[in-house]
Amino acid sequence: MLQIILDDTRIRDHLFPFAQINSVADIRVGILTLREKWEKMTGRQILLSGEGKVDNKIGQNFTPAVLSANIIPDKNLIDSISKGENYLEQQSLHVLQYPWNIFQFNDRALREDFALLTEGRTSEPLPSTVRVVEPSKIFIEKGARLHHCILNATEGPIYIGKDSQVMEGVLIRGPFALCEGATVKMGAKIYGATTIGPHCVVAGEIKNSVFFGYSNKAHDGYLGDAVIGEWCNLGAGTSNSNVKNNAGQVKVWHQSSGSYIEAGIKCGLLMGDYSRCAINTSFNTGTVVGIGANVFGEGLTPKLIPNFAWGCNQEKYQFDKAIRDIENWKKLKNKEFSSTEIQTLKTIFDRS
Repeated sequence: MLQIILDDTRIRDHLFPFAQINSVADIRVGILTLREKWEKMTGRQILLSGEGKVDNKIGQNFTPAVLSANIIPDKNLIDSISKGENYLEQQSLHVLQYPWNIFQFNDRALREDFALLTEGRTSEPLPSTVRVVEPSKIFIEKGARLHHCILNATEGPIYIGKDSQVMEGVLIRGPFALCEGATVKMGAKIYGATTIGPHCVVAGEIKNSVFFGYSNKAHDGYLGDAVIGEWCNLGAGTSNSNVKNNAGQVKVWHQSSGSYIEAGIKCGLLMGDYSRCAINTSFNTGTVVGIGANVFGEGLTPKLIPNFAWGCNQEKYQFDKAIRDIENWKKLKNKEFSSTEIQTLKTIFDRS
């Protein structure tokens, strides 16, 4: 039997700031993370090259296949690998080469994950107060709460996860996913292709964006063509620009090359884990925010805000205060801050 091992040792910096704390395999695109996609499709645990002694976990009946962790798997790819074929020749192969690929590939990934998760299953019934278009493309998991909202799946499927909540007055167009325990607050307007990760809280206007998990955009403001890591918080009224006012190519900081490179016509905010911003923050087109930053200041932000930045003037967060503040945010969602997480952040802080 084949055992998939995902290796991200050479690609972490290419996907800055989204692979500094967790593995590339834990990046969410579509409904699931890359690791979850592999496990769902193969029916087996997926190992990471950096997770202890991988060799001891494989067993005698398994043949290891080491793949780059930034590959987005699909059924054709799984079949090719199982047959021993050269999977790199797959025309359908999608690879996360840059962080902005996360939102660029989210439309396709949402559709594929929706089919994967709902095949052979029956949705929970739609509440009578919910107005829907194309109900056959809408799937509601057990425990989800929806009332007096509008779900339009004409342009793509809509997935409402377990124990999530869609409050009254919300307008949603697919493709869209609301993951387990997440909340969309009253009056929000959400366009495809958008993913709201587990235990996030969102409001305002959102388009073609991905939230990883435990992050908040709980008030009005616009977020478009963006990726928000874990444990982030966007203050009330925060918005990002996703298109230059001359409609030209957006250049975005690329950590691996140490330069700004073109990301396309549209790119908004790319915010790393544990970062947050003040009320009414205006993020420049194609802004990259590192890990653990506290963003505030007048006018448009710089296009690169480094790890553990304090404001926008290149000052650095004091580490003990940064940890204290992150711990406070975790308490709001009834989570503890482990010593392992703190040590990981200390390593990043010391290298920044």
